[in-house]
Amino acid sequence: MRSLFPSLCLVMALLAGGPARAEPTLRVGATPTGLPFTFLDTKTNSIQGVMVDLVSAVGKEAGFAVAVEPLQFSTLIPALTASKIDLISAAMFITPARKEVVAFSAPVYAYGEGLIVPKADTKDYAAFADLKGETVGAQVGTAFVEPLKKSGLFAEVKIYDTIPDIIRDVNSGRLKAGFADAPILAYYVKQGLFPGVRLVDTLKPSVVASVGISVRKGDTELLAKIDAALAKLKADGTLQSILTKWGLPPSADRS
Repeated sequence: MRSLFPSLCLVMALLAGGPARAEPTLRVGATPTGLPFTFLDTKTNSIQGVMVDLVSAVGKEAGFAVAVEPLQFSTLIPALTASKIDLISAAMFITPARKEVVAFSAPVYAYGEGLIVPKADTKDYAAFADLKGETVGAQVGTAFVEPLKKSGLFAEVKIYDTIPDIIRDVNSGRLKAGFADAPILAYYVKQGLFPGVRLVDTLKPSVVASVGISVRKGDTELLAKIDAALAKLKADGTLQSILTKWGLPPSADRS
């Protein structure tokens, strides 16, 4: 009986304390073509970037692990609402229309549209009106599509699945110009991936908004944890360190 006592004590202690609870793993939707926010790193065959670093840091603070899944931008919200993923962490603007469908975290980073044209085009474009009558391109599902179409200024607004597709058509002369997320365009141009185009630095963005992490409408507890983690990461400088790591300029709203 005496030899059983230590074993019984151990069992009692385990029952009292219980086994350590493994943190849950949440599925995170991100796009593979949104440099530097989210992109496919061919060396590791994984999605990397600003929003991946951020959601990983948020998860560490909030008590969950992340599994990042590559999805086309236009499929992110449908995948979230269908419960195929649990979060979206990508270059997705917080807009009134999207807030009707999903819930967003506190803003992370603000910017507006950027404009690319062929390198041989040296005109200083400042607004949509400077391209009146031209054929331009934009990415499906982005906040820039409707303003471009509703302006009535363009001969045609062509819609593309990815930003590299837009850049390729500007590069080849199929488009007069392309509109997309300014930091993403700037990153592509800076990396020299498309030497035949230039980013127009005289453009005054007309669609400026913030990106954030999004969850399903009913996931209020998860959203509260994400916001609390974001507040801490902003306060301790982690968010700024991530932005600096990926070479992003100051937020457009200085938030």
